[in-house]
Amino acid sequence: MSTTTPSYATTRHSAHVAYVVQAVVNNLAPLLFVVFHTALDVPVAQLGALAALNFGVQLLTDLVAVRVVDRIGYRRPMVAAHALAALGLVLLAVLPFVLPAPFVGLCVAVVVYGIGGGLLEVLVSPVVEHLPQPEEAKAAGMAFAHSFYCWGQLAVVVLSTALLAVVGSDLWPLLPVLWAVVPLVNLVVLLRVPMPPTVPDEHRTSLRSLFGTPLFLAALVLMATGGAAELTMAQWSSFFAEQGTGVPKEVGDLLGPGLFALLMGLGRVAYGLWGQGVPLRPLLAASGVATAVCYVVAATAAVPVVSLVACALCGLTTALLWPGTFSLTSARFPLGGAAMFAVLALAGDAGGTFGPLGVGLFADLAAGPLAGIAAALPPDTGTGLRVGMLLSAAVPAVFALTVLASGRERTAA
Repeated sequence: MSTTTPSYATTRHSAHVAYVVQAVVNNLAPLLFVVFHTALDVPVAQLGALAALNFGVQLLTDLVAVRVVDRIGYRRPMVAAHALAALGLVLLAVLPFVLPAPFVGLCVAVVVYGIGGGLLEVLVSPVVEHLPQPEEAKAAGMAFAHSFYCWGQLAVVVLSTALLAVVGSDLWPLLPVLWAVVPLVNLVVLLRVPMPPTVPDEHRTSLRSLFGTPLFLAALVLMATGGAAELTMAQWSSFFAEQGTGVPKEVGDLLGPGLFALLMGLGRVAYGLWGQGVPLRPLLAASGVATAVCYVVAATAAVPVVSLVACALCGLTTALLWPGTFSLTSARFPLGGAAMFAVLALAGDAGGTFGPLGVGLFADLAAGPLAGIAAALPPDTGTGLRVGMLLSAAVPAVFALTVLASGRERTAA
């Protein structure tokens, strides 16, 4: 019997590509919000519901996966996640033209790839965490791995924007079909690479024990608010750039979600390369405060370029909110297993569900109960998105306060 230790280099690379797949399923549809709104006549509120549906499905998937992944291992659900992501993307291109109501077709496609995205949310982080590497390098390695989500988001924005400019928005169904190739290729790789073992039941910290610990409950708040702070801007920045500030779509996509993804990726890579000596907790608190400032500036700036810069800078300020919380929690509870990551992902997806949805709901209220706030803000072509952005600044502020409070709790313990 061979005692050779398997090489996990290809496993790590496939995990990085899995983050790219997750970026595709989370960011392609929002990039097409304007097309859905104009070509398929989908109202703004339903666009917000579409974004919420994606993360709501991911949330439910996280909930189911909590009890399953540690028992069946990583490979089968990772392969299934990629298959569902590819299928959902193809359905996104087909169903709006097949079903009588285009919005229903979009929803069905989102549900299918949302299940794949939810599985990836549960699986990829623990796979990266449990790959062989020095303990002191785990936080930096997690941040570096999460940077591939940003590079995937940037690729979706840049390549999709370029293709739409060449072929025209009428041929938008080409985009999801082409992007479906990415999960299909990585699926083939995942069938062969070695996978790290899950934490056995007898060694794993129970969920009951985790939920009885104030620090873990604080981590859930951090995941929810950090996920909302990141994904609200990521989901709405393209629509906000064009409809809220009035710039052309190509410019808005590149300076809004495009630069957002670039700065987020650079922030995660920088911490991955040089962050081992930088205390993570105060950096996260400062990031939360800076994100809140970016939301306020994006909502209140009368000059469109200033609003777009604030949207983009959110990519840098939110770069470590999600992977940093994973790292803090896994360092405190090293035997939490995939179930712990699933619960954390569930909280993050809850934030990703209600954050973008909240912007859409607040935008609708801008013509009614929140009309006074809307009147005090620069014009946004009547969408009400500036009101939604302004009120969303409270979310990263709560993140910063929770980081500081949990730091005091940890010191007292």
